[in-house]
Amino acid sequence: MGLGWPQAWLLDLPTAVVYGSLTLFITVLHNVFLLYYVDTFVSVYKISKAAFWVGETVFLLWNSLNDPLFGWLSDRQFLSSQPRSGPGLSSRAVVLARVRALGWHGPLLALSFLVFWVPWAPAGLQFLLCLCLYDSFLTLVDLHHHALLADLALSAHDRTHLNFYCSLFSAAGSLSVFASYAFWNKEDFSSFRAFCVALAAGSALGFVGATRLLRRRVEAAGREPGCPDLAADSGLCGEEAGNITLGQYLWQLAHHRNFLWFVVMDLVQVFHCHFNSNFFPLFLEHLLSDHISLSTGSFLLGISYVAPHLNNLYFLPLCRRWGVYTVVRGLFLLKLGLSLLMLLAGPDRPGLLCLFIASNRVFTEGTCKLLTLVVTDLVDEDLVLNRRKQAASALLFGMVALVTKPGQTLAPLLGTWLLCFYTGHDLFQQSPLTPVGRAQPWPEPPAPPPVQAPTLRQGCFYLLVLVPITCALLQLFTWSKFTLHGRRLRMVKAQRQNLSQVQTLDIKTV
Repeated sequence: MGLGWPQAWLLDLPTAVVYGSLTLFITVLHNVFLLYYVDTFVSVYKISKAAFWVGETVFLLWNSLNDPLFGWLSDRQFLSSQPRSGPGLSSRAVVLARVRALGWHGPLLALSFLVFWVPWAPAGLQFLLCLCLYDSFLTLVDLHHHALLADLALSAHDRTHLNFYCSLFSAAGSLSVFASYAFWNKEDFSSFRAFCVALAAGSALGFVGATRLLRRRVEAAGREPGCPDLAADSGLCGEEAGNITLGQYLWQLAHHRNFLWFVVMDLVQVFHCHFNSNFFPLFLEHLLSDHISLSTGSFLLGISYVAPHLNNLYFLPLCRRWGVYTVVRGLFLLKLGLSLLMLLAGPDRPGLLCLFIASNRVFTEGTCKLLTLVVTDLVDEDLVLNRRKQAASALLFGMVALVTKPGQTLAPLLGTWLLCFYTGHDLFQQSPLTPVGRAQPWPEPPAPPPVQAPTLRQGCFYLLVLVPITCALLQLFTWSKFTLHGRRLRMVKAQRQNLSQVQTLDIKTV
């Protein structure tokens, strides 16, 4: 009797809640990984500089290539045109296949997270293998989780409803960052290692439980009458059409106009998100260190991980009312307006500066979360334009990642180069370099030189405001070329329903 009540309560949970909870089990691991893996290998395992850069370089290449690779392996059977007669691939079968994949890859992600915190090989080799192994399972989990957003629901209302719970559980998962501070100790690593074991165990059990609930919910919806054994084997009813090649798929993407405009805009967005993450501590140090305490700076840094998810709890209802396109365009205009206001106010307004630094990161990260909904609309348009047997959701998410992930690398490289070019200060050196344009240091005349080099504080301020202004202008231009909204979006969704001839799974249970 005691076990029956919790089980009945879990079985009654809405599909949207169960789907969103998967984000919690990803976030509790990934935020801790991002915060501590470098410090662990550098300060605890004493990895050499050469081994560190070799590992990061290989990781960069693998991180860029594995998204489209895993997406292609997952969805290549969906790419051929839909047969003219006879039913196509069952949407329920596709959802079940993705849920089963999450049930396997989620616990393996938790296991790969654990191998960072126990030395079991030379530091350089362990660093390389751990990064590639962890990123492989993270990519598999992310691809199938994002693809489910497009496969579980078709309407914008239902997809924003699913995304709402993802944001809610992501905010809860970010609290692991605050909890980790109580256990982090480079001198005595055992307590932090035990904390990571507890996180991994909770995440693995969560993945198993959530995927079982999802699978039971989908199976309870019943089998489709035209194809009774689809739910079991994800096969095709009738004769299977020939699959297209990778080259043919890339040619189709190259002629998908809205996809091209979106990835250009998203590349700028990914660049700006990682620029803010990389330079947030630098801006706090050089622009606000004289005006705020160390604890206030730490609080701003910590809350910047949680606030974007809470912020989306407000913006997602706006997306249901006005559409994602309108809300994203409004956020771009807000970014441009706030940056111009800060530029006019100057660097000597600490209160306004503190508000701008925090809001710039929060709104930029929040926009990244909303763009997942746009990719699901592109999945619908890709299916309609190319008359696919089934939406290739994971593959399209992988192709978007392939084009936009270089923004992660460009952000620190371009940011440090701009700072050095403008002020002469090299972040990799202990002392400032000679500013650009000065082959020799200034002589020491009695009068000061006529042109003073900009200080590091001025350089940080102009970098802080000019980068978002430039990004906002580029994004407003590319976003104006994106036409998958309004009437066209409604037409695409109606045509997808006619093509697939399958009712979308009902998630409106909250």
